[in-house]
Amino acid sequence: MSETKIKPLAIGSLTLKNNLILGPMAGVTDLPFRLLAAEQGAGLCCMEMVSAKGILYKNKNTGKLLEIHEKEHPVSLQLFGSEPEVLSKAVEDIRDVPFDILDLNMGCPMPKIVNNGDGSALMRDPDKAARVVEAMVKATDRPVTVKIRKGYSPTELNAVEVAKAVEAAGAKAITVHGRTKDQLYSGTADLNVIREVKEAVSIPVIGNGDLHNYRDVERMQKETGCDGFMIARGARGNPWIFSGILTYFETGKEPERPTMEEIKKMLLRHAALLVEYKGEYTGIREMRRHAAYYTAGWPNSAGLRRLLSRIETLGELKEVITRCV
Repeated sequence: MSETKIKPLAIGSLTLKNNLILGPMAGVTDLPFRLLAAEQGAGLCCMEMVSAKGILYKNKNTGKLLEIHEKEHPVSLQLFGSEPEVLSKAVEDIRDVPFDILDLNMGCPMPKIVNNGDGSALMRDPDKAARVVEAMVKATDRPVTVKIRKGYSPTELNAVEVAKAVEAAGAKAITVHGRTKDQLYSGTADLNVIREVKEAVSIPVIGNGDLHNYRDVERMQKETGCDGFMIARGARGNPWIFSGILTYFETGKEPERPTMEEIKKMLLRHAALLVEYKGEYTGIREMRRHAAYYTAGWPNSAGLRRLLSRIETLGELKEVITRCV
């Protein structure tokens, strides 16, 4: 039996049933995706990142990102922004949104976010990051957490400094992605930095990066001693990753891979949820991307992806999947 512990995780006043967390992914972890992850046993589901300014300006698209279903709790709402007064006001404006945890994004590496001083750019100014966290903590009675990276660039590796600063500002947990902003999602996540942060702070540390199965979780725990595991890209087209990891650490048995029929059923359910919440036009177009992950490795998957890229209705999707399975 593995020594790795999949166990309840206390974050401030909230205790998660287990320490497996669905990480936030823009354009991926919407309400339908989170529902599937929650059903498969994820201890916490993180929403897509939301612009603090978008909340203040009552942006129509931002409002849709704030929808939460009663069956997906506990859920973490992640904000991005870099001005303490803006974050404070945004938090006050969403006080009626039923999120369980409020997270600050300091990990997004995308230029359109970083160039505005948000996301990973905040790591270059730990003092400012601390002021932002402090402003958020004062504006809500729910736990505030922070997601960071290894650093901004190979010459700016300050995850430990940032972690200490946000802990002092009131953060109740911190997630560490073992890559710099410059790496984006390339290369291999550095587990040493997760261990260094874990040794430097007293709040829970959640490891993130390259978690695709129970072996990866086992290795991360062994090498870092982290308190929780955030699974992001490994869950695309694979909501079973949570139930599989839970099964292994509860029983010691290798989790069974889902059958083709089970994948087909999950894919179609995901599509139906997208259509239900976003309408057929938007839902099916978004499902094209998800379907490519579900069907990776299938016979003639390249040809199948070409067919999936042209579907426009739920009926067409069912016909293509039924014919190819």
